[in-house]
Amino acid sequence: MLDALLGSGFEIVTREDFSDVTYLLEVRHPLMAKAARPGQFVIVMSQEHGERIPLTIADYDRERGTITLVIQAVGKTTKEMQQTCRAGTKLHAIVGPMGLPSHVGSARKIACVGGGLGIAPIFPQARAAKEAGAYVIGIAGFRSRNLVFWREKFKACCDEFIVCTDDGSEGVKGPVTEGIRLAIDKHPDIDEFVVIGPPVMMKACVEATRAHNIKTMVSLNPVMVDGTGMCGGCRVKVGGQVRFACVDGPDFDGHQVDFDDLMSRLRRFAKEEKLSLERWLASCRMRSPAATPPPVPSVPWSPPRVDENLAIEPLLLPDPFDEAKGG
Repeated sequence: MLDALLGSGFEIVTREDFSDVTYLLEVRHPLMAKAARPGQFVIVMSQEHGERIPLTIADYDRERGTITLVIQAVGKTTKEMQQTCRAGTKLHAIVGPMGLPSHVGSARKIACVGGGLGIAPIFPQARAAKEAGAYVIGIAGFRSRNLVFWREKFKACCDEFIVCTDDGSEGVKGPVTEGIRLAIDKHPDIDEFVVIGPPVMMKACVEATRAHNIKTMVSLNPVMVDGTGMCGGCRVKVGGQVRFACVDGPDFDGHQVDFDDLMSRLRRFAKEEKLSLERWLASCRMRSPAATPPPVPSVPWSPPRVDENLAIEPLLLPDPFDEAKGG
């Protein structure tokens, strides 16, 4: 811990790739591992001049003194981390754990639903529910069989584990809402659903449970800057009131969430995100040994003018509220 306290970073002890865009980092941070609770998140800087990004804690091991982050490379910073973050390297800074821990109540039967990248952070929720004595049904949605991960981890803490795949290559064919339907048909006495995933997926799950009047908690992922409630960037509408996901959440009653507003806010900086990725890709090409360095400009640099009518085809990012490839 001394080197971390002195600012030399937090060691990545394990790196695992689940697909060409989804990867896992296990980071040594004994104090964080001791304090972390299900549902919380951290804000990470991969390097000194890097962007601060919020990442949900997917797992923690108090004995090993580590936390686990599962990341999808969909933008400039996460793609850069995919290239540079290897076992033995270090993250410049980690702040947290942040957000309110998920409430582990007295539900006798609970279903934990994960879709896309939400499959990883739903795991500590399922484990906590099992440790509290609940009957746990795990439901995980993937695009295809070759993208399935953490089967054994979920089976170890779930009394039942339902895998849904878009192409039917494993488990139930269809989205996670099909798994929800099967779970309710078999267990009409489910007390609560916990759902984590892309907003469009969570919205569909909420509508599937609303008809049965089953309590459904969701974990929201709005744009976030400081993580302390000061910037206001993560504000969401819940029950007609403005809440801040970083300090009031990230867990909220899904039946009260205005998902249309959430998805609209997630689109706000799409143009800037594309431009940031474009600059980073250009920088990567310049650093490539095969690339010829461009001449040094004789005038001060200024941001390039972006033509709104020009589509930047190679730089199109997945919708932030849709399931990214690999999840």
